[in-house]
Amino acid sequence: MVSGDRRHTETRRPVIRPPGNRPMTRRFLQSLLTITICATLSPSAHAADWDQFRGPNATGVSKDSKNLPVNFSTTENVVWKKTLGTGIACPIISGGRCIETAVTGKKGQEKFNVFAFDALTGKKLWQTSFPAGKLPEITWPNQHASCTPCSDGERVYVHFSTIGLLCLDAGNGKHLWTHKTPMPFYLLGWGAANSPILHGDKLFFCLDDDLDSYLVALDKYSGKQKWLTKRPEMLGGYSVPVVVTSGKQTDIVMAGSGKLKGYNPETGKVRWNCNSLLRTIMTTPAVVDDKIYVSVQSYGDTARTLKFALLQWRDTNQDKKLDKTELGKAFWKKFDKGDANKDGFLVGDEIDDAFQAKTNRVGGGNIIQMIRGGGTGNVTKTHMEWNLNTKAPSNIASPLVVNDQVFVIKEGGISAAFSAIDGKTQWPRRRIRNLGHYYAS
Repeated sequence: MVSGDRRHTETRRPVIRPPGNRPMTRRFLQSLLTITICATLSPSAHAADWDQFRGPNATGVSKDSKNLPVNFSTTENVVWKKTLGTGIACPIISGGRCIETAVTGKKGQEKFNVFAFDALTGKKLWQTSFPAGKLPEITWPNQHASCTPCSDGERVYVHFSTIGLLCLDAGNGKHLWTHKTPMPFYLLGWGAANSPILHGDKLFFCLDDDLDSYLVALDKYSGKQKWLTKRPEMLGGYSVPVVVTSGKQTDIVMAGSGKLKGYNPETGKVRWNCNSLLRTIMTTPAVVDDKIYVSVQSYGDTARTLKFALLQWRDTNQDKKLDKTELGKAFWKKFDKGDANKDGFLVGDEIDDAFQAKTNRVGGGNIIQMIRGGGTGNVTKTHMEWNLNTKAPSNIASPLVVNDQVFVIKEGGISAAFSAIDGKTQWPRRRIRNLGHYYAS
């Protein structure tokens, strides 16, 4: 029996997959966003929702993984597909609905859109649109519709950078509430791509930018803020919160510059921190029971602090120093803080002084780690089970942990696997069949 066998159409279950197995190219990312749904077999269409970024608790693992297609492309094993607009957010499935976002409209007249389709048939159920306002310039390959929605089956939650967090009725798309969030600013112009998650009766959202990073919890019904915790030590990053339970303790865990932190979900207070990460964090940890697996690539070595990246990307006249005209106006206050001699330039360590906390000045590298959840205070020495310095991690694609193995893949189609128990190499880095860019998590 194969997953595309039409003799079993009554038991097919949709699974979200990228539109084809070809390498991701710049032209493709800038073209129209397409949702492709591939056929699988399952007795129930709602057996296992995929209701947030990377599915259940961001693991990337489905609870109903039988009879997934081995081969699929733009035509093979495709049940339906829709062309929507521009964007790189992941679609989700919740309560039988496939939900996705996209930007439509001419430049200067753009709209943010949230779409809902019947997950089995592709029938459009609703579309809700919002004026985007003035959109900032962002760096490719990011797009303005890049934040993956989440849903509890009754409501849909999504973030758009110029609006904030939105809640819609999952049944009809009606706009229920908006929680305005500050416009994010990134020194390297990356743009927003941070996705919310649900846990209990709260919506959690972390936005680590280069100006004012924070983690916030909202009442999922009303949008009322429960708490907001600043993250001043963090630079721009894109990790998504994960939920970790160890014994009787449940934490909201966030990876960020230099540190993995566990927060009390009721109060937002930091319970513990593991000071073992690198400068730029774009990947999301994978959680199995109380074990947290982190895979990170941050360009450069341990000595490559932020100043090297900023001089490379922002020093337009190549004089080895920065002035205010080379940075956005939003950063001028931080510029003044770092300009110790008040000569109007940031030189050398002044660059790091302006934008990186002295207590968390970390560089680049390549690591895979396993850290036990729980505890209090600094758990770096007590809860890190193993740490690998390896070139295997991607700077964007998050790890996958299945059957006591940690799988990673990076640009160029280079993959590797390690023991989830002790970090030993299961099979070394090797190329898979398709080359090109790999951003899927």
